[in-house]
Amino acid sequence: MSETYDAIILGAGAAGMMAAAVAGQAGKRVLLLEAANRPGKKILISGGGRCNFTNVNTAPDRFLSQNPHFAKSALRRYSPREFINLVEAYGIAYHEKTLGQLFCNGPAQQIVDLLIAECEKGAVELRCDAAVTSVNYADGEYTVIASSKVATASALVIATGGPSIPKMGASDFAYHLARQFGLKVVEPRPALVPLTLAGEDALFQELSGVSADVVTHHGQGKKGQTKFREAALFTHRGLSGPAILQISSYWRKGEPIAVNFLPDHPQGWLLEAKRAHPNATLRKLLSDQFADRLAQRLVELLGLEDILNHHSDKALRAAEERLRRWEFMPSGSEGFAKAEVTIGGISTAELSSKTMEAEKQPGLYAIGEAVDVTGWLGGYNFQWAWASAQAAGKAIAERT
Repeated sequence: MSETYDAIILGAGAAGMMAAAVAGQAGKRVLLLEAANRPGKKILISGGGRCNFTNVNTAPDRFLSQNPHFAKSALRRYSPREFINLVEAYGIAYHEKTLGQLFCNGPAQQIVDLLIAECEKGAVELRCDAAVTSVNYADGEYTVIASSKVATASALVIATGGPSIPKMGASDFAYHLARQFGLKVVEPRPALVPLTLAGEDALFQELSGVSADVVTHHGQGKKGQTKFREAALFTHRGLSGPAILQISSYWRKGEPIAVNFLPDHPQGWLLEAKRAHPNATLRKLLSDQFADRLAQRLVELLGLEDILNHHSDKALRAAEERLRRWEFMPSGSEGFAKAEVTIGGISTAELSSKTMEAEKQPGLYAIGEAVDVTGWLGGYNFQWAWASAQAAGKAIAERT
């Protein structure tokens, strides 16, 4: 026997719970289906278990999409301050780390509890262990079968995310469902993901556990060049750390990335060091800044192991330039298994930027990571989840 609702939301993650809460509190009868055994599982592991729930520096240019303008409407209408107000209303203590990132002082479960409480305020019916086996549309109604139970509604929200971190139950279900209804999907790929090294670059794998404050670059010249200043971490497989995760979202296989190991040193630094300390070695200079193992590896690859005064100015200039733009050619990434998010997804060309509803499929909405909008590392993807969910939830609330 079928049960009837105003809206069925697939996926009880950040976006799904927020959309359900908004529509439910507006008086709509909402069913929230989650395939996992509990809601918000990816929230619980985010931010090292503290949930980096937003970023105060949120702006549209911090997001990647085939349509870079799409996210502007939702982000403008639901700001980080609005979610912060909700966090504060629940008495959740938080703090700001670097670069505008806000984290809970306590466990990420606090954010999950907040969202569950908001859903309860809207009398949302939450069902876990409810894997969807069938979705159909006829006569203005969506019929969903999940765990042998049948439900119908005039609105259906795809909030099942992307395939990143499959061990948490992530899948490409959203894309299959979108295609079922004729929506285009931008090819998904891992984002915010460690990169692997091979060939000569594989020598750096021996530095596993060593980190350095660097600037990572992608692209050539001033126009179109993307760069991030944060920590890079050498791993047994290649490169990780915030600076690498950030640049990985822009990287494509076959392209190099560049690392500036001297972000705080003025041009001509090495020649000045030669004049001031002719008997110093480059390894000693770099060891003052980096772990000795990294300094040694860089010097070995540069071939400048003697004292500075034994090297020509030309050789030192070339060495400094390479340290400012040390190119790595990643052999690949660690894939969806280690990716924090997914780039690509349901094409924004298919959706209304105001409501997140499909232009050609009445009552079908897509929000959060399922959509081709991907934020930088540092709370931006949560803010997109909140903002896109608010847009869809309010649109559903206004449906007659």
